Amino acid sequence: MALPVPAALAALVLVAGPAWTCLQCFTTEAERHHVCEAFAGVEHPRLRECGKAFVTAFQGLVDANISYDEKSRLHDTFTQMLHSLQETAGAHKPFKAAFTNAAEKMKQAITQLKKGLQEFARLFHCQWCSSTVCDFPLDCPVQDVTAAQGDQAVFSCAVGFQLPEDMISYSWKFAEGGLRTQDQSYFRELRQARGFLARIRPALPKHRGTFSCEIKHDERPLARLYFFLNVTHTQRRGLIALQGTFHEVLNWTQREAERGEPWSPSLGELLGHPGALTPSNQLLLALSAAFLSAGLTLLGW
Repeated sequence: MALPVPAALAALVLVAGPAWTCLQCFTTEAERHHVCEAFAGVEHPRLRECGKAFVTAFQGLVDANISYDEKSRLHDTFTQMLHSLQETAGAHKPFKAAFTNAAEKMKQAITQLKKGLQEFARLFHCQWCSSTVCDFPLDCPVQDVTAAQGDQAVFSCAVGFQLPEDMISYSWKFAEGGLRTQDQSYFRELRQARGFLARIRPALPKHRGTFSCEIKHDERPLARLYFFLNVTHTQRRGLIALQGTFHEVLNWTQREAERGEPWSPSLGELLGHPGALTPSNQLLLALSAAFLSAGLTLLGW
């Protein structure tokens, strides 16, 4: 059988309304009820008034948003506040002034919380008592990258938030076998890749799979990016052979153009060329003339 809810405790629930505050996110109904009992006693009307004043004092923190990493620290601060309020109630001080003072101190504590490098990536909202993950969670969605076989594939490990200037490191991993995953157990480290850019050249079918880049600041992970590389099959080999043949034709044409047409001079051009009538050439001309004369005589005969 369900336990009955005290009337005063139910009153605290009704007062809360649809909009929550940091008070209701980091304290329980029972804890707030005990504080009000310390201030107002067990009399129902005063407990209801105390519960309403408690929540009203913290309405200024309805829109408070904090870095998710600071959630546990803020919870500890609220726990300390509850103990402090019980001590104040023991001193017989009015609860309205005590709640207003506690809310002001809590507002100052929230503004002093350390903001993380990804403060806009994951926030805790007091209005809904929940966190939201925006564009830059630790594990980013897998991005698709396509490269033709033999071409170059490039991956950029860049994020949309400001990184510190020092103590930043990049590490790359690969999940082979065409696997599309974010499970770190399938990845092996690529020790030769260390910067924010990684290149695969030439891209081959064996490179089809998921590449992962992890950004760390002082050994603390800030973000992990994933790239699924799909290597497409093309007629690249035939294209390369065709290009080679084309270049050979161009080179052959160029060589023929540089070589030029062969020179076929006439007898007059040869005789007019300087140094043409050397003694050996004169002897050859005399013999040619003799043979020509003998040939004409024979034909005439």
